[in-house]
Amino acid sequence: AEAHMFTTFKVARDHDLAAQIGRDLFFDLVDYEKIHPIRVLKDMPFNQVKEEFSKEFGIPVHSQRFWWWSKRQNNTYRPTRPLTQQEESYTVGQLKDAAIRMNSSELRLYLEENHLTLASRTKDDILLFFKLYDPEKEELRYVGNLLLKASSKPSDIVPKLNEIAGFQHDEDIELYEEIKFEPNIMCEPVDCDVSFSLNQIADGDILCYQKRCSLDQHRHPNVSSFFEYVHNRQVVHFRLLEKPKQDDFSLELSKRSTYDDVVEKVAQHLGMDDPSKLRLTQHIPHLQQPKHQYIKYRSIDHLSDMLLLRNPNQMSDILYYEILDIPLPELQGLITLRVAFHQATPNEVLFHIIRLPKGSTYSDLIDDLKSKVQLSRSDAELRLFQVNNNKIWKVYLPTEKIDAVHDPNVPLHVEEIPEVEKSAGPRDRLVHVVHFFKDNQHIQYYGVPFFFLIREGEALSDIKVRIQKKFEVPDEQFLKWKFAYVAYNRPDYLQDSDIVLSRFQQKNIYGPWEQSLGLEHSDMPTKRANQNRHSFEKPVKI
Repeated sequence: AEAHMFTTFKVARDHDLAAQIGRDLFFDLVDYEKIHPIRVLKDMPFNQVKEEFSKEFGIPVHSQRFWWWSKRQNNTYRPTRPLTQQEESYTVGQLKDAAIRMNSSELRLYLEENHLTLASRTKDDILLFFKLYDPEKEELRYVGNLLLKASSKPSDIVPKLNEIAGFQHDEDIELYEEIKFEPNIMCEPVDCDVSFSLNQIADGDILCYQKRCSLDQHRHPNVSSFFEYVHNRQVVHFRLLEKPKQDDFSLELSKRSTYDDVVEKVAQHLGMDDPSKLRLTQHIPHLQQPKHQYIKYRSIDHLSDMLLLRNPNQMSDILYYEILDIPLPELQGLITLRVAFHQATPNEVLFHIIRLPKGSTYSDLIDDLKSKVQLSRSDAELRLFQVNNNKIWKVYLPTEKIDAVHDPNVPLHVEEIPEVEKSAGPRDRLVHVVHFFKDNQHIQYYGVPFFFLIREGEALSDIKVRIQKKFEVPDEQFLKWKFAYVAYNRPDYLQDSDIVLSRFQQKNIYGPWEQSLGLEHSDMPTKRANQNRHSFEKPVKI
């Protein structure tokens, strides 16, 4: 009930800056999300807050100076000016209202403290914050603040900075001003021989310093290069494309790493001699799966672009990799096809990966495949067709060019043309046969469809005998199978005495997939490899 009488505010002290900088934070001074809020009555005078701080932290009231923070135009967040005497006489509630008027969501203050008496400020005074960088250890830490004269020079405070760092009194050091970090790092050397005001250094600015060293002495020899490294570093989780659900290893890379840098680091981790035999694929964050299309050789400039997925605009930290048997540039000069070969006996589907030069025809594919599969006859002819939604969609002519017609991501089905088709009469017909089951009165297709020659005047009872023999289905099981003429996804069930071809229209209006002979059963007799759309076959040598 009394909650409305209270308010909260946050105060950052030097020990908060020291605890965060170089660990959770590298840019700016403090992350206020990690500062514990202080809860007080709204009408408590701020001077009383100072008394409470004196009791709790042992900092005399005259040694406390509180500062407002403000967001600068370059999106950095710095102490901007001390509270005035009048502002310190306000209640905490009034100060919070003032903070909101200054576009702050909460009252945030910085406490400048000195266990001795704080020096009073003049117009020429500026409060600067200092970070120390160690290029050997690649470490950055906060070392405190100094109240300085804007008219003085950075060279005047070198002995003091050396003392703070524990360096020799006359150590040669370099000073940098940390200006901004988004969207790009801006950290520039400070001219030590001109005044702070001429260097355009003012209240709340951050100076970083280090021992001077040669550029080739360390991995990140100066503050600027270290900030670039921190700003762009990115841990990437790599997954084997064949196992897309589990991380294989992680590497710390730079968002500015080139394509060559990335594959080189991955190859190094995997102990590979030739990075060009790696193929990378991007991750789709909202689907939690790999993209269908892999990254082409040197087609993406930087790691940041590899991790950024357009439409929708999402960043990822996952990449998939494959180890190829030939270099990727060479592979890209070939057509890679997934071929599902339907063996005549036993009734089985085997998958093959076939590579052919671009511009090849389906006749070239047939010649290549014949050397890889076992045919029932040496003179057997092959038929190539595409399956879409478990229905035969298209039959390819041997003279057609592959890259002009076939989608390389869709498996190409190949089967032997049975001898019986060669003796087909003029009124016999080669029909499409599909497998289906009923689901809430709708039919669902499944399994691999096939071609089947039906003779003129042939009754369903004769066709059933041939189909049972083709699939080697036991009698008891086959009794449960139903046969239907299927047109536009509507089944018309057939009786044993029906002359099947009488149901088929002589001409297809749209395509041969419009009408088919349907086999309704819940068991799938064909032995076949897994065709899950997220499974990936290893490329094999040609």
